[in-house]
Amino acid sequence: MSKKLFIKTWGCQMNVYDSARMADVLAPLGYRPVDEPDGADMVILNTCHIREKASEKVFSELGRLRQLKDVKAEVGDGRMIVAVAGCVAQAEGEEIVARAPFVDMVFGPQTYHTLPEMVAKASRKAGSVLNTDFPVESKFDFLPDESASQGVSAFLAVQEGCDKFCTFCVVPYTRGAEFSRPGAQILAEARRLVAGGTREINLLGQNVNAWHGEGLDGTTWGLGRLVRELADIDGLERIRYTTSHPRDMEDDLIRAHAEVPQLMPYLHLPVQAGSDRVLAAMNRKHTADDYRRIVERLRAAKPDLALSGDFIVGFPGESDADFAATLRLVTDVGYAQAYSFKYSARPGTPAALEHAQLPEDVKDARLAALQQLLNAQQQAFNESFVGRTVPVLFDRVGKRAGQLLGKSPYLQSVHADANERLLGRIVEVRVDAAHPNSLAGSVATGEYRSSATGTQTVEATV
Repeated sequence: MSKKLFIKTWGCQMNVYDSARMADVLAPLGYRPVDEPDGADMVILNTCHIREKASEKVFSELGRLRQLKDVKAEVGDGRMIVAVAGCVAQAEGEEIVARAPFVDMVFGPQTYHTLPEMVAKASRKAGSVLNTDFPVESKFDFLPDESASQGVSAFLAVQEGCDKFCTFCVVPYTRGAEFSRPGAQILAEARRLVAGGTREINLLGQNVNAWHGEGLDGTTWGLGRLVRELADIDGLERIRYTTSHPRDMEDDLIRAHAEVPQLMPYLHLPVQAGSDRVLAAMNRKHTADDYRRIVERLRAAKPDLALSGDFIVGFPGESDADFAATLRLVTDVGYAQAYSFKYSARPGTPAALEHAQLPEDVKDARLAALQQLLNAQQQAFNESFVGRTVPVLFDRVGKRAGQLLGKSPYLQSVHADANERLLGRIVEVRVDAAHPNSLAGSVATGEYRSSATGTQTVEATV
């Protein structure tokens, strides 16, 4: 008989990818995913330590799960195994065991390939199984093939971990050192995804453009070479990658933006701040002008490239002049989309020990001013598409009957009335309206454009 598995995922797309792979690992044990934790035989909280009050959210969720676990036992429906995975588990594993002893398993993001062994131990003994080691072997060498199609648009982890040690960030401590998967392994997974119906692959890594893996020819490849090899896979029509670091933006990768049509003209390139003094305090090891020059090179290679970024305001010691420099950088670069946050201290990071912590009201005011500028840029970028025709990869149905949703090359959400037979296809859509976070349009013709198969005629309307 199958057993019910519920996984709740917080945080980055790497966590989303990890959750899917955990389900693959547990499938041979008879576990099948369900949408609710009630009555589940196993619940895994796949946690993220980046957001503010991450551990408090985990313990709050664990309080609710304890009630569900007790109810399942009381009605004689068997045992619910409760597990905490991911970065909070890695950073605070012993505290979780101490504060929530009913939790059966606590394990870090590098160990989920050993889930069958952990489940066996948890089933045999009372108390928690704690596994927050950084194993010598790579988990990717032990994962099974994907058990189900990942859909039209899929994520593929190629790199993990971080050696940058930004002073605000816990990733080097929770994900470990930078590791690049071998090219053959990545290409094999990509081919399986495409065979299962995937048309767009987003390459994942904490510093994805730091990827330097063993190539098929025995040499070390960079991400630009990997992108070119992926582009040769028949049926793979779009390639993206995230998240990048300015220090790893190599010449060959920049050229790939000009030379590989499957590589989408959208890049998430976090800068975090526009002040050199703050960037140095963050240990970013690049200046604001270094970042500007990288953007110039990218746009020289790909003039229609759209940029996204990350920003932290209110970093310890940030002055009014430092914040003004961030606003200047945003104005100079121009972003199609961006993520911005108030600085919040992460236990164990160097910045958390700084004495010059800023008052919350100062951070609130600066965040509001930055977001006003970023939102205006995003709205202007979206409005520039009204009246234009863009190729949209439809990947899901909309909320209304007869409506499909998809992504433009610039990662904008686009919705239009269209036949469901167009799911998984790239369709020319005329943009009729722009909203802050999406575009609305209508199918322009009875044709769709595909880099893999050329232009084909289809019945495009409902």
